[in-house]
Amino acid sequence: MKPVHVAGAAVHPFGKHRDLNAAELGHRAVRALLDTTGITPDAVDTGFVGSSYGGSLLAQRILQRVGVSGQPVFTVENACASGASAVHLAWQAVASGAAQAVIAVGAENLSGFGGGTLPLTTNDIEIEQGVIMPAAYAMRAQRYLHDFGATVDDLTAVSVKNRANGADNERAHFQREISAQDVAESRPVADPLRLLHCCPNSDGAAAVLLCSEEFAAQLDTPSVRLRASVVRSGTFHTQYRDMTWPDITERTAKAAYAMAGLGPADLDLVELHDAFSIAELLHSEALGLVERGKAYQAVRDGEFDRHGRVAVSPSGGLMSRGHPVGATGTTQICEAYWQLTGQAGALQVPGASVALTHVTGGGIFGVDNGACSVHILTAD
Repeated sequence: MKPVHVAGAAVHPFGKHRDLNAAELGHRAVRALLDTTGITPDAVDTGFVGSSYGGSLLAQRILQRVGVSGQPVFTVENACASGASAVHLAWQAVASGAAQAVIAVGAENLSGFGGGTLPLTTNDIEIEQGVIMPAAYAMRAQRYLHDFGATVDDLTAVSVKNRANGADNERAHFQREISAQDVAESRPVADPLRLLHCCPNSDGAAAVLLCSEEFAAQLDTPSVRLRASVVRSGTFHTQYRDMTWPDITERTAKAAYAMAGLGPADLDLVELHDAFSIAELLHSEALGLVERGKAYQAVRDGEFDRHGRVAVSPSGGLMSRGHPVGATGTTQICEAYWQLTGQAGALQVPGASVALTHVTGGGIFGVDNGACSVHILTAD
């Protein structure tokens, strides 16, 4: 495999953009990426665009508008891992030597659905019985609290931490700190989760340039090494399901660590899939950041703070940044790129040199999650 570099990143700020569809949001992110890197459309060998709800041929609708026309481009749907899966396919293209420069994009507009939970596929027995994501994570939370002695206050501490991080992120949907009292007074969603234990549905887009070492050397922008790119699907079974252990995250992370030749102790920062506050506890344990059942104590002790042992969601995560489904995995790569090149501003993790991004999702019968992606990036 050839070395793969990330040599540019751009994000259209997340929020409510009711007048901008996914194609327009994606176009704005890609245009900013081209302007930042200085590359021309004809230098792009291929492109991948991740989205869950953007519709067919979204890649063509985005990339043609910036002049990437005639090259092979692909629209990728893989639930919450759509954007990260687009990055993975871009990595494959460069690592195999099939391409020198590839654009990976994630774009989504969720405002069109109005409020409430996102629509899930109807061709699924659990969803037909009424399972929705807030309910599934509420069950995970109840079991975790029961098994490990954590409290609702520990879930709240995750929300408070990540919203404080996001207050410094000009790209985040929410840019205001909250208190534990704010969380306690927010409306109930699914016991024990309240509204501020949940991430917002957002609109937004992100784009990254993946390229060969030789191509990166020709650019004026800094680059970082993409050491590992892994996507896994859920393992199907109809037996007992451990609600406190995201097996798909563990398997994906193990493969990524092996590919990168690194381990959890090497990480300076992690952008993980904190769609609900309980998710940070579950996934940080499955990623190996802390012993099982101990993540809530790590949050209490400040180990996951921006200046802690390993910064978890220093950008604010999904809790603050928002969750435009197809764009989430791609913007995590952007945030990691800025951290490792010292361009994160107020979000900067001191001395950051190794970053991991993690996204998972897709609730279907018989699996933990439908898809999961983990990437590991290094400053050199």
